[in-house]
Amino acid sequence: GGGVGAGPFHSQSNEAWFTHTPGLKVVYPSTPADAKGLLIAAFNDPNPVMFFEHKALYRSVSGPVPDEYYEIEIGKARLVQSGDDISIITYGSGVHWALDYAKNHPAISIHILDLRTLQPLDYDAITNAVTATGKVLLLHEDCLTGGIGAEIAAWIAEHCFDKLDAPVMRCASLDTPVPFNLDLEKNFMAYSRLDETVQRLVNY
Repeated sequence: GGGVGAGPFHSQSNEAWFTHTPGLKVVYPSTPADAKGLLIAAFNDPNPVMFFEHKALYRSVSGPVPDEYYEIEIGKARLVQSGDDISIITYGSGVHWALDYAKNHPAISIHILDLRTLQPLDYDAITNAVTATGKVLLLHEDCLTGGIGAEIAAWIAEHCFDKLDAPVMRCASLDTPVPFNLDLEKNFMAYSRLDETVQRLVNY
């Protein structure tokens, strides 16, 4: 992940590459507690598991972690908060972007789903998120083209079309290498387009 001025050599978001590998599970925690539970689950899973950690979250996110030994089931998303206006489906740093946006825009009731696992996806939780509001925004730091959001958008169109009140929208990083320059990187990141995308979805 980006946001630290490390450029294309240390800030790629390449999780979508690995979701296309049959038999490989892919997890991406957004909180310390989820990181512990998913890591233990990955150790114990008989299948190969790709475990993604966003380095910027090491510096910016803290939270309680239970002392006991526990697993978080791979393939199960987490409902972060319920809402009535729009649903944001996201993971990793996107969870914190969505929470920050919701905090700063209390007039918009935002339903936030943290995927936690990118392969296999929790389609029941995705269906519930679509049903909750009828307006879905897929948010991720990865580039737009070929990202996780595209796969989920296609699945929603095929299986939940009658539940939609607006087109499924995506907010993602630009289809360019990650810039070194911090101002350019800020513009590159999906977060810089989050408000504009949310407003389009809300007002559709």
